Amino acid sequence: MSGNWHRIAVKVGSNVLTRPDGTLDVTRMSALVDQITDLYRKGMEVILISSGAVAAGKSEFHTDKKLDSVDSRQLFSAIGQVKLINRYYELFRDRGICVGQVLTTKESFSTRRHYLNQRNCMSVMLENGIIPIVNENDTISVTELMFTDNDELSGLVATMMDVQALIILSNIDGIYNGPPSDPDTCVIRNITQDDDLSSYVQTTKSLFGRGGMLTKMQIARKVADEGITVFIANGKRDNILPDLVSDADDTLCTRFIPSSVPVSSVKKWIAHSEGFAKGKIYIDKQASETLRSGKAVSILPVGIVRVEGRFEKNDIVRIVDYQGDMIGVGKVNYSSAQAIEIMGQCGQKPVVHYDYLYVE
Repeated sequence: MSGNWHRIAVKVGSNVLTRPDGTLDVTRMSALVDQITDLYRKGMEVILISSGAVAAGKSEFHTDKKLDSVDSRQLFSAIGQVKLINRYYELFRDRGICVGQVLTTKESFSTRRHYLNQRNCMSVMLENGIIPIVNENDTISVTELMFTDNDELSGLVATMMDVQALIILSNIDGIYNGPPSDPDTCVIRNITQDDDLSSYVQTTKSLFGRGGMLTKMQIARKVADEGITVFIANGKRDNILPDLVSDADDTLCTRFIPSSVPVSSVKKWIAHSEGFAKGKIYIDKQASETLRSGKAVSILPVGIVRVEGRFEKNDIVRIVDYQGDMIGVGKVNYSSAQAIEIMGQCGQKPVVHYDYLYVE
C-alpha cells in the first residue's frame, strides 16, 4: 500500500452512482463495495462520503405537483437517502461488514464542540470495525449554509479524521490540460502547491451533482496543503481504489502532492471555517507583510486598522490585508466591541493567536 496509509476517505459522486436516467447504478455500487471490502480486509480504515440521495429519490418517486428547488431537494433527499443507505447496508452486509450512517450539515462544523463530537462519533465507529457512510442532510441543509457539494464535505471529513489520503471519484479520469474532448488533451498526473490550474479547469457541472471540476480542484488543493494526498480519479474504472492505493504512479488519475509541513487539528478546522465567519478584521501593511512572510506570528491589536461585523469571543473571522484582499481566517479572543476598543494599541493580548490562525 502507498506509504504508511492506514486510513483513507473515499468520496463517490452522483454521476458515478447513477445511470443516465437518474436511477441508481447498483452494479457500480456493488463493484465499489467490493473494492472497499478488499481494502478493509487488508487492515485499512475507510470512510465513505457518498452522494446520490437526491438522484435516488427522483428515480423512486414521481409527482405531478410543481415543486420549487427547496421543496424538491428536501422531498427527494428524504426518500432517496433511505434507498441509498439501505442498498449500501445490504451490499456490505453480504460481505460481512457493518456500516453506519452519518448525516451532517455545514453548521455542524461551525463550532469546535460540534466538530469534535462528529470526530468522536466516526472514531468510535472505525475503532469497532464499522465503516462510516457520510452524506449531507439535504432535508435541512437548504439555506446559504449548504456545502458547495459533497466534495467540500469530503475535504472537511478528511482533515477532521486525519486521513492519509482523500480519493475523489468522478466520471472522468482527473484534471485535464485542455478540453477532454480534444484528442491531444491529457490528464495532469501530479499537481504541486505552486502549479497554476486556472486555465485548465472547466466550470461546468454534472447532471446530477451540484459541483464541478473547479470545486474539486479548490478542495483538493486546500486538503493537500494540510498534508493529505488527494486523488481525483474515475469511479467507473474497474478496481480503481485498490489500484490507487497499491500503485498510484501507474494508475490514471490526478494526484495533489501533499505539503510536508504538519498542520495541527485546530488549524485544519479553522482552514475550512471561512463559510462560518461572523466578521472581518483589517490589518495594516506591516502586519500583512509579516503574516505573508510565513513567520509564526499572531494578530495584535496594534496592527488592526478596522473591525467589521458583530462577533463574540471564539467566533471565526476573516483576516483582510491592507489592500482589501483576504489573507486568512482565525478564531478571535475578543468580541467585536472589545476589538474596536483596543485596536491600534500596544501591549495587549493577541486578537487572534497564531495557534488559531490559518493564513492562505
